[in-house]
Amino acid sequence: MPIGKRIAAALFLACATFGGMGATFARAEDGGFAPSFWDPNRRLTRPDTSAIHLIRFLTADDYPPFDFALPDGGLTGFSVDLARAVCEELQVACTIQARRWDTLASALAENKGDALIAGLAITDRTREQFAFTRPYMLLPARFVTRRGQAPAADVTPERLGAAKTGVVDGSAHAAWLEVYFPKLALTRYLNAEEQRAALIKGDVDVIFGDGVSLAGWLNGSESKNCCAFFGGPFIDRAYFGEGLTIAVRKNNSALRAALDYGLARLAERGVYTELYLKYFPIGAY
Repeated sequence: MPIGKRIAAALFLACATFGGMGATFARAEDGGFAPSFWDPNRRLTRPDTSAIHLIRFLTADDYPPFDFALPDGGLTGFSVDLARAVCEELQVACTIQARRWDTLASALAENKGDALIAGLAITDRTREQFAFTRPYMLLPARFVTRRGQAPAADVTPERLGAAKTGVVDGSAHAAWLEVYFPKLALTRYLNAEEQRAALIKGDVDVIFGDGVSLAGWLNGSESKNCCAFFGGPFIDRAYFGEGLTIAVRKNNSALRAALDYGLARLAERGVYTELYLKYFPIGAY
């Protein structure tokens, strides 16, 4: 792709059109924003759920704020609460069982659960076994800079120029920058911890990475309130994946339809926005 078209594509993505999937934003009373990935003008038709008496959700318990264990052993998190809200919307009983991440896909395939809500990546291989709902969250990439020290007025390839930018070596985010922001001076780190520490120390002007993880960092104490998002969000499913969905076994089309309906209804009623802002006060978008 010629560089002019690459830059145009980057700017297109910066406008948050989400790669062909429309998105709207809801503003909370405190000024925060929450994304919605469901068409508000689409008329929802409730599918037949008479044969669905129980949904056994599978998840992990070690990836806050999506899923994590409480001191009393209970499960909570954005994905966990979203699953419970879907069951309430469908008026279907549900259980939520936590397993080790590396055992979740096989547990679903072996009918030890009915639905997996733990960010299973959509790939050619997983599509052979599973069906997926529409995304309940796309995964934006974001720039972060130190507060009051943004290297440019806004984020475009021309404005950022050769700004010193920290990336995780070998990541999809580094590869994306090489295509769409080719003038940046990339400094590569072994992991996100080193990348973020470099920003705090001032070794780089900005860092670029997964917006959800960065939002968690900015919300937490480890960031020392040093930094803030800068520009974006940037969505490119070819680089950053298809987003977070609920997976079911491939032949369970009735459950997938019910879950899609439930998610859309939660968005329509504002429940999704409430949960998002609860767990992402500094949102990924």
